[in-house]
Amino acid sequence: MLPIIRQAGLACGCALIAVLQFSHVCAQDYPTKQITIMPILAPGTGLDITVRLYAEQMAKSFGKPVVVENKPGSAGLIGIAALKGAPADGHTLAVTTSAVMAIRPTLMKHVPYDAQKDFVPIALYVKSPFILVVDPKLPIHSVAELVKYVKERPGKLSYSSPGIGGAPQLTLEFLKQKFGLDIAHVPYRNSPQSIADVAAGHIALAFAEAGASLPLIRAGKLRALAVSSSTRLPTVPELPPIGEAVGAPDFEAVSWHVLLALSATPRPIVDRLHAEMQRIWAVPANREKVAALGLLPIDIPSIDAMRAYVKSEDEKWGALVRKLGLAGSQ
Repeated sequence: MLPIIRQAGLACGCALIAVLQFSHVCAQDYPTKQITIMPILAPGTGLDITVRLYAEQMAKSFGKPVVVENKPGSAGLIGIAALKGAPADGHTLAVTTSAVMAIRPTLMKHVPYDAQKDFVPIALYVKSPFILVVDPKLPIHSVAELVKYVKERPGKLSYSSPGIGGAPQLTLEFLKQKFGLDIAHVPYRNSPQSIADVAAGHIALAFAEAGASLPLIRAGKLRALAVSSSTRLPTVPELPPIGEAVGAPDFEAVSWHVLLALSATPRPIVDRLHAEMQRIWAVPANREKVAALGLLPIDIPSIDAMRAYVKSEDEKWGALVRKLGLAGSQ
């Protein structure tokens, strides 16, 4: 009996060694062909421009073409479906946002993916804060003044966003929950229109993307009060984080970008991609180019830390979506 057990154990050990050797060979040989990176947003967006920046450098490092193939549409589902349909070999990657990974899993009635189980984060490398803007004709020049002004007029003011369940709306709702504010939501079809109506005086306030709002802020058509990140935004360093402005250091409500692979991708390949992104992101010039877009480059955490962060964001935004009665509404 013992020889049989010993032989079985030997066979298992040999199998494990073979797997480890195969993984090592995979990592050494990777990539063996073109890498395709699929941003879920259209060409010309900040997300797309950033992807093209590191894709070019990745191609030089790996000695293989790295092609950017945009997959916009269907609230990110086109890109997610394309990734799920690809082999789990690290040659097809996707870049998505917090909306897909942490908001839509609760917001959607039928979710054709599991953000926690289907994918592994290669690099969470940038946050996209929102700028809190108000109608410049209002006597509001700080977050504290805004909170006081709104509380003195419960239900009489409104805020705009590019749509129900989107990150800008949820960020404002997060602010409302934090400070007990009563403000009506007016949804629009797109970001430029929602911000234009604040500038025109039809809407009191909004959380706006930096790219859409900075020209209006600099022209004096919008008044900027603060940023929704926990640190200052390089393009508007004069604006304090909301948490800093009102003494709430735990306040942060941002979108973020993450490079994903399928969870079944061999770990040595995942580790190699992760190390390559950390190398690229350590170059100051790369971070400066991204910061100029109104984005906030961050140090790329470990894979386990990224998994934990994505999970915490899913819990945070999922709880708010449920509280607003929006769970399963789309």
